[in-house]
Formats: sequence, C-alpha cells, structure tokens
Amino acid sequence: MSALTVVRAGALTTVQDLGRPGHAHLGVGRSGALDEPAHRLANRLVGNPAECATLETTVNGCAVRAATAVTAAVTGAPCPVRVDGRPVAWGAPVRVPAGAVLEIGAATRGLRGYAAFAGGVAAEPVLGSRSRDLLSGLGPEPLTDGDTLPLGTPHGPSAGADAVPWAGEPVGGLVLPVVLGPRDDWFTPGALRALAGTGFRVSAASNRIGLRTEGPPLARAREGELPSEGMVLGAVQVPPDGCPVVFLADHPTTGGYPVVGVVPEPSLAAAAQAVPGTPVRFVPVRA
Repeated sequence: MSALTVVRAGALTTVQDLGRPGHAHLGVGRSGALDEPAHRLANRLVGNPAECATLETTVNGCAVRAATAVTAAVTGAPCPVRVDGRPVAWGAPVRVPAGAVLEIGAATRGLRGYAAFAGGVAAEPVLGSRSRDLLSGLGPEPLTDGDTLPLGTPHGPSAGADAVPWAGEPVGGLVLPVVLGPRDDWFTPGALRALAGTGFRVSAASNRIGLRTEGPPLARAREGELPSEGMVLGAVQVPPDGCPVVFLADHPTTGGYPVVGVVPEPSLAAAAQAVPGTPVRFVPVRA
C-alpha cells in the first residue's frame, strides 16, 4: 500500500484540502488550507487536482518516509527540502524512492509549508473533507511521530507550473484590504482612522482560527455586546481589548463581538504566512 510514515511531526502539521463549505448552519466552519494558492500549486506540481489533501506544516516542517516511490512537491514558506539527506528542489516535483525520507526543513521566511504527494493524502474524510479543523476537532488528528498516512492513486503527470501566481510571505508588512461593516458604526471615527494606520503588528497568539493583532485599541462608540451573529471567513472582529482579530479558516461560525469589516478571501493567503511581529495595515475599500 502506498503510504507515509511520520518520522518527525514538527510543531504543527495537519492534513488540509479545500475544506468543508456549506455546514455553518451546523456550527462547522470551512477549514482547509490557510494558504490556498500554495496548496493548489503543490497539488498541480505532482499532477493532483486541487481538492487532493496535502500536509500543512508550521514553522519547522516535518519528515515522512515513503513506503513506495512517490512524486512529492513542497511549496508555501520557502525552506530546505531533502530526500535521505540530499538537497532537492523546493517548489518543484521531486521523486522520493521507496523507503526514503522526505524532510521539509524550517521555514526561512513565512510560516506554513505545503507538501503534496501524487494521489493525495487519503485520510478518512469527515463531512466531505479531509481537513483538520482545530476549533471543532473534526478531521484527522495533527500528525505525531510514528503515524501512518495512506496515499491515494496517482492521477497522472504534473500539469506543469511555468507561471503560477502566488502571494508568498508578506515583505515589509502585511497589507489587508477591508470592506467596512457590518458593525463599523460601533466604533468612533478616531478608531476607524487608527484601523487604517500603521500601529498594528501580528501577535504571537495567532493561529489557524485567527490572525490576532497588537496595537492601539479601537475605541467603541457604543457600549454593550451584540447577540451572537454569523461570522464569515475574513471577518475582522474586535474583542474587548480593542485589538482586531482576522478570522481565518478554522474560525467560529458565530460570535458576539462587533465585526468592523471583512478582509476579502483572496487577500487572506498572505496572512497565513505572516510571522509574529509583522506590521499590519488595514486598507478600507469599497464593497
């Protein structure tokens, strides 16, 4: 059977695909790869359709042993890649012989890497997806040393990737367009000016649920709290400490703190690669 054995699980390595949309009414978010363009590119490099599951690594990569020969590709955060200790290409398909160890090293820039394997990681799907949702606990458990991951049947040769757009990690700062509303009227004009300023940075408390920020607290124009209402991907929620939180793939489906705006989904890939301390600037845009 084509499978991988986890030699080194890394800080946090999870199975991710394009997620499980359509279940918010059940309290289940979409989940899926945080840096979706990097996930799609990795799959394309090994000949997989975009919906195949990849491994999403965090900070220090992981290492897996292939039971049978397999084509793999690593994208996302740039990092050293080795097969049985021999350097191989990052961002390109590589052949991993039977019994060899593919090692994904620590990110040199950014946070999250994506490892695709021909046929995809064939973990058991839950509600139509193999993604691990850290908030709900659905999907395969995060990798641990010694785990075995089955692989699917290869789909065919690589489709090639001579010119594939990819946002990469933010350089010099993370710039996020934000469509104001629905609760921007809960904040003072000064708070909205501060939101568009340069005082925010990525907090070390950020995770797959949300990108948390540190900076000047946004002052409220209204007191009290809202009844819980629906939350969408990219919602910029402002908790009582006044520091915006950008909801990412594993976000809750409801919440009671006011949402000052929403970051459009195509701009969220860069947030997946923003390391703690990265300057953040929100740029208001028209809907």
